[in-house]
Amino acid sequence: MFKPGTPLYSYEVIRESGENVMYINYLGAEIVPSLIDYAEVMARTIDNLKEDPNISRIVFVQQRNYSHDFKQVKMLAEISNLYEFLTKQERIVSVEKLSHLTVSYHEAYSFLNYILNEVLKTDPIRAYKELRAALFEQRAHFEKGKDTLPYVRVLERIMGFFESLTLIQKVMPVLDDYSATERGIYSNVFRADIMPNFTFTRMVASIPEDADIVKQYNIAEGPDESLVTIFRRPNKAKLVYHLSPPEYLLEEDHHMLLNLARNVLIEHRPTEEEFHDPERTRQIFLNVAKDLLSDLASNKNVSLSYDLLIKLANILVRHTIGFGILEVLLKDESLQDIIVNAPVSLSPIFVRHNDFGECVSNLIPSQEDADSWAAKFRMTSGRALDEANPILDTNLDLGSISARIAIIQQPLSASGLAYAIRRHRAKPWTLPLFIKNQMIDSLGAGLLSFMIDGARTLLVAGTRSSGKTSLLGALLLEIMSSHRIITVEDTLELPVSAMRNLDYDILSMKVRSALAGESTEVAAEEGIRASLRLGDSSLIVGEIRSAEAKALYEAMRVGALANVVAGTIHGGSPYSVFDRVVNDLGVPITSFKATDLIVVANPIKSPDGLHSWRRVLQITEVRKHWTKDPLTEGGFVDLMKYDVKVDKLLPSEDLINGDSEIMKDIASNVKGWAGDWDAVWDNVVLRQKIKQETVDFAEKMNKPDLLEAGFTVKSNNAFHQISDKVTKEIGLPTSDRVFPEWKNWLEREVKRLDL
Repeated sequence: MFKPGTPLYSYEVIRESGENVMYINYLGAEIVPSLIDYAEVMARTIDNLKEDPNISRIVFVQQRNYSHDFKQVKMLAEISNLYEFLTKQERIVSVEKLSHLTVSYHEAYSFLNYILNEVLKTDPIRAYKELRAALFEQRAHFEKGKDTLPYVRVLERIMGFFESLTLIQKVMPVLDDYSATERGIYSNVFRADIMPNFTFTRMVASIPEDADIVKQYNIAEGPDESLVTIFRRPNKAKLVYHLSPPEYLLEEDHHMLLNLARNVLIEHRPTEEEFHDPERTRQIFLNVAKDLLSDLASNKNVSLSYDLLIKLANILVRHTIGFGILEVLLKDESLQDIIVNAPVSLSPIFVRHNDFGECVSNLIPSQEDADSWAAKFRMTSGRALDEANPILDTNLDLGSISARIAIIQQPLSASGLAYAIRRHRAKPWTLPLFIKNQMIDSLGAGLLSFMIDGARTLLVAGTRSSGKTSLLGALLLEIMSSHRIITVEDTLELPVSAMRNLDYDILSMKVRSALAGESTEVAAEEGIRASLRLGDSSLIVGEIRSAEAKALYEAMRVGALANVVAGTIHGGSPYSVFDRVVNDLGVPITSFKATDLIVVANPIKSPDGLHSWRRVLQITEVRKHWTKDPLTEGGFVDLMKYDVKVDKLLPSEDLINGDSEIMKDIASNVKGWAGDWDAVWDNVVLRQKIKQETVDFAEKMNKPDLLEAGFTVKSNNAFHQISDKVTKEIGLPTSDRVFPEWKNWLEREVKRLDL
């Protein structure tokens, strides 16, 4: 901000996001620029506001920056205006104004000059208290018969001006708790948002007024460990997500080292080629940062332990080639979404928390940060973001952390850049995990597992944030790992890397976003058609949005009946899915019949509107006999439907009675199942029992890892192997034979893992 040699205490006004920000140079000052602790800081600031009154925010620039918002600046501006009014316009302390006071003239002249010219700008609360004391004294003199009434009237008039100040009104309830010379009273009204000098994101350090702590927990470990506190405020719907990141809690010497190191590192910005291998680039920069900080610490005689060196190096990399405070937020596994609204510097970051819904954070990003993030996302994605292409969908991968990034800018966003960031779970979701958190029950999970093994075509429908992509990812793990899978996505959200690490034969295809402009990427419909030429595979489409719908149904009809074909789509019911696919996306009615199953997932809310939970609401099969409208012609048959009274999916009469054409079709191709509904239903119940036993056993033994993807795939493989063994012995994989053997395997496997 300020170059070396810039005069101490000089200031610069910069226009940012529609507001004038005054930056005041305190680099090299012997004191921390605190309005609370130092009278001279307050006096200089009030004088600056006299010269530039139209200021919305003030930032004191030092090794860390201290930002005061408009409400605080307004209080200081009122004092500046009052000083100008009383001394220049009204000329209260002039001879003309005070000569009529007769015997009190000299006393009044001396006292008021002292208050207005010496105390008001350095300590306005003290000025008020001394005025009030003088008024009481002069009133007492008047009551004793002295001729002080004219002086009393002057003091009363000045007191009226002081009492109209917002500052005085705010401290009035605690005024008598402090002596006239105590500056601690200013902590009731002035609190700076802290910004390290190497980042422009502001952190509101103060605790919300009258707030109660709901929960406290730490995120990350080691050098990046941060404290999160959730506050509830009276009469406020949103809770406060208060983050204390490590970069905001450093000592001044450490800030100095980071500032010096950052100035060196920003001379070399990573090239576009380097951004395509971010993990390697970050490691290189981390090594450079460690060496650089170590050298600077030695030169500046600052002692650094190894742990502190690693901590500072991580912070430095995060705020040079990384994504700053976003990276800290993304380390919180309890967050689903991070929202940055436009104009970015005027609005706090909002987050959606797994347990507490939408919260307002104590972090306010800057335009500089928003611009820097956008430039990096453009490079990493290879996609345009400009006035001609004001939408950018991409991904962010930071080791085990991944997220979907949606960015909009002008002209679509009138106030500039805005971000919506969807954090993905570090490990893939599984059906046992969904059973545990009650998104689906074990029977529903068993039924879907049966359908996946039966190589059906299905769509997972739901609104945004309904969990449909997570559910689709969980269903992928139900595909036998011996089968090949091809995924087609415009933003990579399915757990492809994790599945590859679990020995799946899986190919990920990245296609052009339906919302993006022209690019070198292949269109989604071309990607889907290309998948049909890549061998016998299950086809998974991340989200059906546009012209790719026709290609997907082409794949369903001609290329993949021997394999699972699945995707997600926005819709709140089976009919809304039909309406969108046929009427909005132009898929012929006859082609839509290639859909076998529609799974609807949506949030449900509590009566008070403050809480919501994700639930699977319907598992519906699509029959083939209808011609125009599946709703009126009985084309949709619910196999399971959510009952809000018991908070559970319940099987329909059609499912219980064996009236499912899809399941009968699956059975017709399995030896021993054709025409035997009891055998088919027994297999669904067997899968239900295995899923439920996994959840119960994990809870009983306090082994949450049994619900994760690695063990789920092992369990599914064991189930198939045991089923194959039992089938060879008795002709069918009956639950009374398979389940006990699988349970024995479970206990042996857990013991083996413990050794």
